[in-house]
Amino acid sequence: MAEEKLNHPGPFVVKDCALVSVSTGEKAFTLAELAEKLKRIDRSCVYHHFWSRHLRPSFDHPEFHNDFAAWVHMELRDRVLAERLNLIAPQEYNDIEALRETLIFLIQERVFEDEHLGWRKAENPFYFVKSQLVIFDTGLRLRWPHEIADVLETFSPGTIFYHFIDARRRHPEGLDDFRDWIRKFPPDFKPLEELIAKVDPFFLSLYEIREFLIRHIRSFCAKMHAVRETYERK
Repeated sequence: MAEEKLNHPGPFVVKDCALVSVSTGEKAFTLAELAEKLKRIDRSCVYHHFWSRHLRPSFDHPEFHNDFAAWVHMELRDRVLAERLNLIAPQEYNDIEALRETLIFLIQERVFEDEHLGWRKAENPFYFVKSQLVIFDTGLRLRWPHEIADVLETFSPGTIFYHFIDARRRHPEGLDDFRDWIRKFPPDFKPLEELIAKVDPFFLSLYEIREFLIRHIRSFCAKMHAVRETYERK
C-alpha cells in the first residue's frame, strides 16, 4: 500500500465551468475594418470566436465552425473567404498570436484578390466579444484512469470543455487534462493516452467528444482487464 501511494500521481480533480461573454464595444462592418481591428483586439476575443460556440446551446452541426467564417458568409456573402476561414483548425496553433496572424493573412489575401470586397459593408457588423471562464470544483476525485469512463456520462458540457478544450490553452505542451494525468501513470496506460489524442476537439461537439471518450476508454479498460485475467491464470 505504501508503494502504491508513492507511485500514484495524485487524484484527478474534476471541475466544471461556465462561459461569461463580455462585449468589447468594438465592431467591424467591412473586411478592411475586421483585419485592422484584429491586429489590436484582445487575445481573448480571438479565442472566444473560435471556441465559445462549444458552450452555446445548439441543436445541429453548424456549417461554419468559427464566428469569423460564419459572419463573412452570412453578412458579406463571400463563400470563398468563408470556406478558407472555416478550414482553420485552432487546435493546431499553440499560440493565439499565430492564429491571429493566419486570420489577418487570409482576410488580406482575399481583399487583394477582390479589392471591392474589402469595402463591402455588412448590414449587421461583426461584434468583437471576449469571454471569461468561471470555474467550479465539482468535488469529484478520480484515482485511476479507468474511473474516467465510469463517470464521463455524468460530466456536463462545461466539464468536458474545461478539461478537454480549455486545458490545451493552459498546458505548456497543449495537452488536455486527461492525457496530462494519464501520462503520469505506468507505461501500460500509454495506449490510452494515444487514443485520447486522436479526438478532434474543434470539429466535434462536446457531446460527441464525451461519447468518443466513453467508448474508447471502456474498450481499453476491457482489454486491460482481459490481459490481466489471462496473466493471472498462468
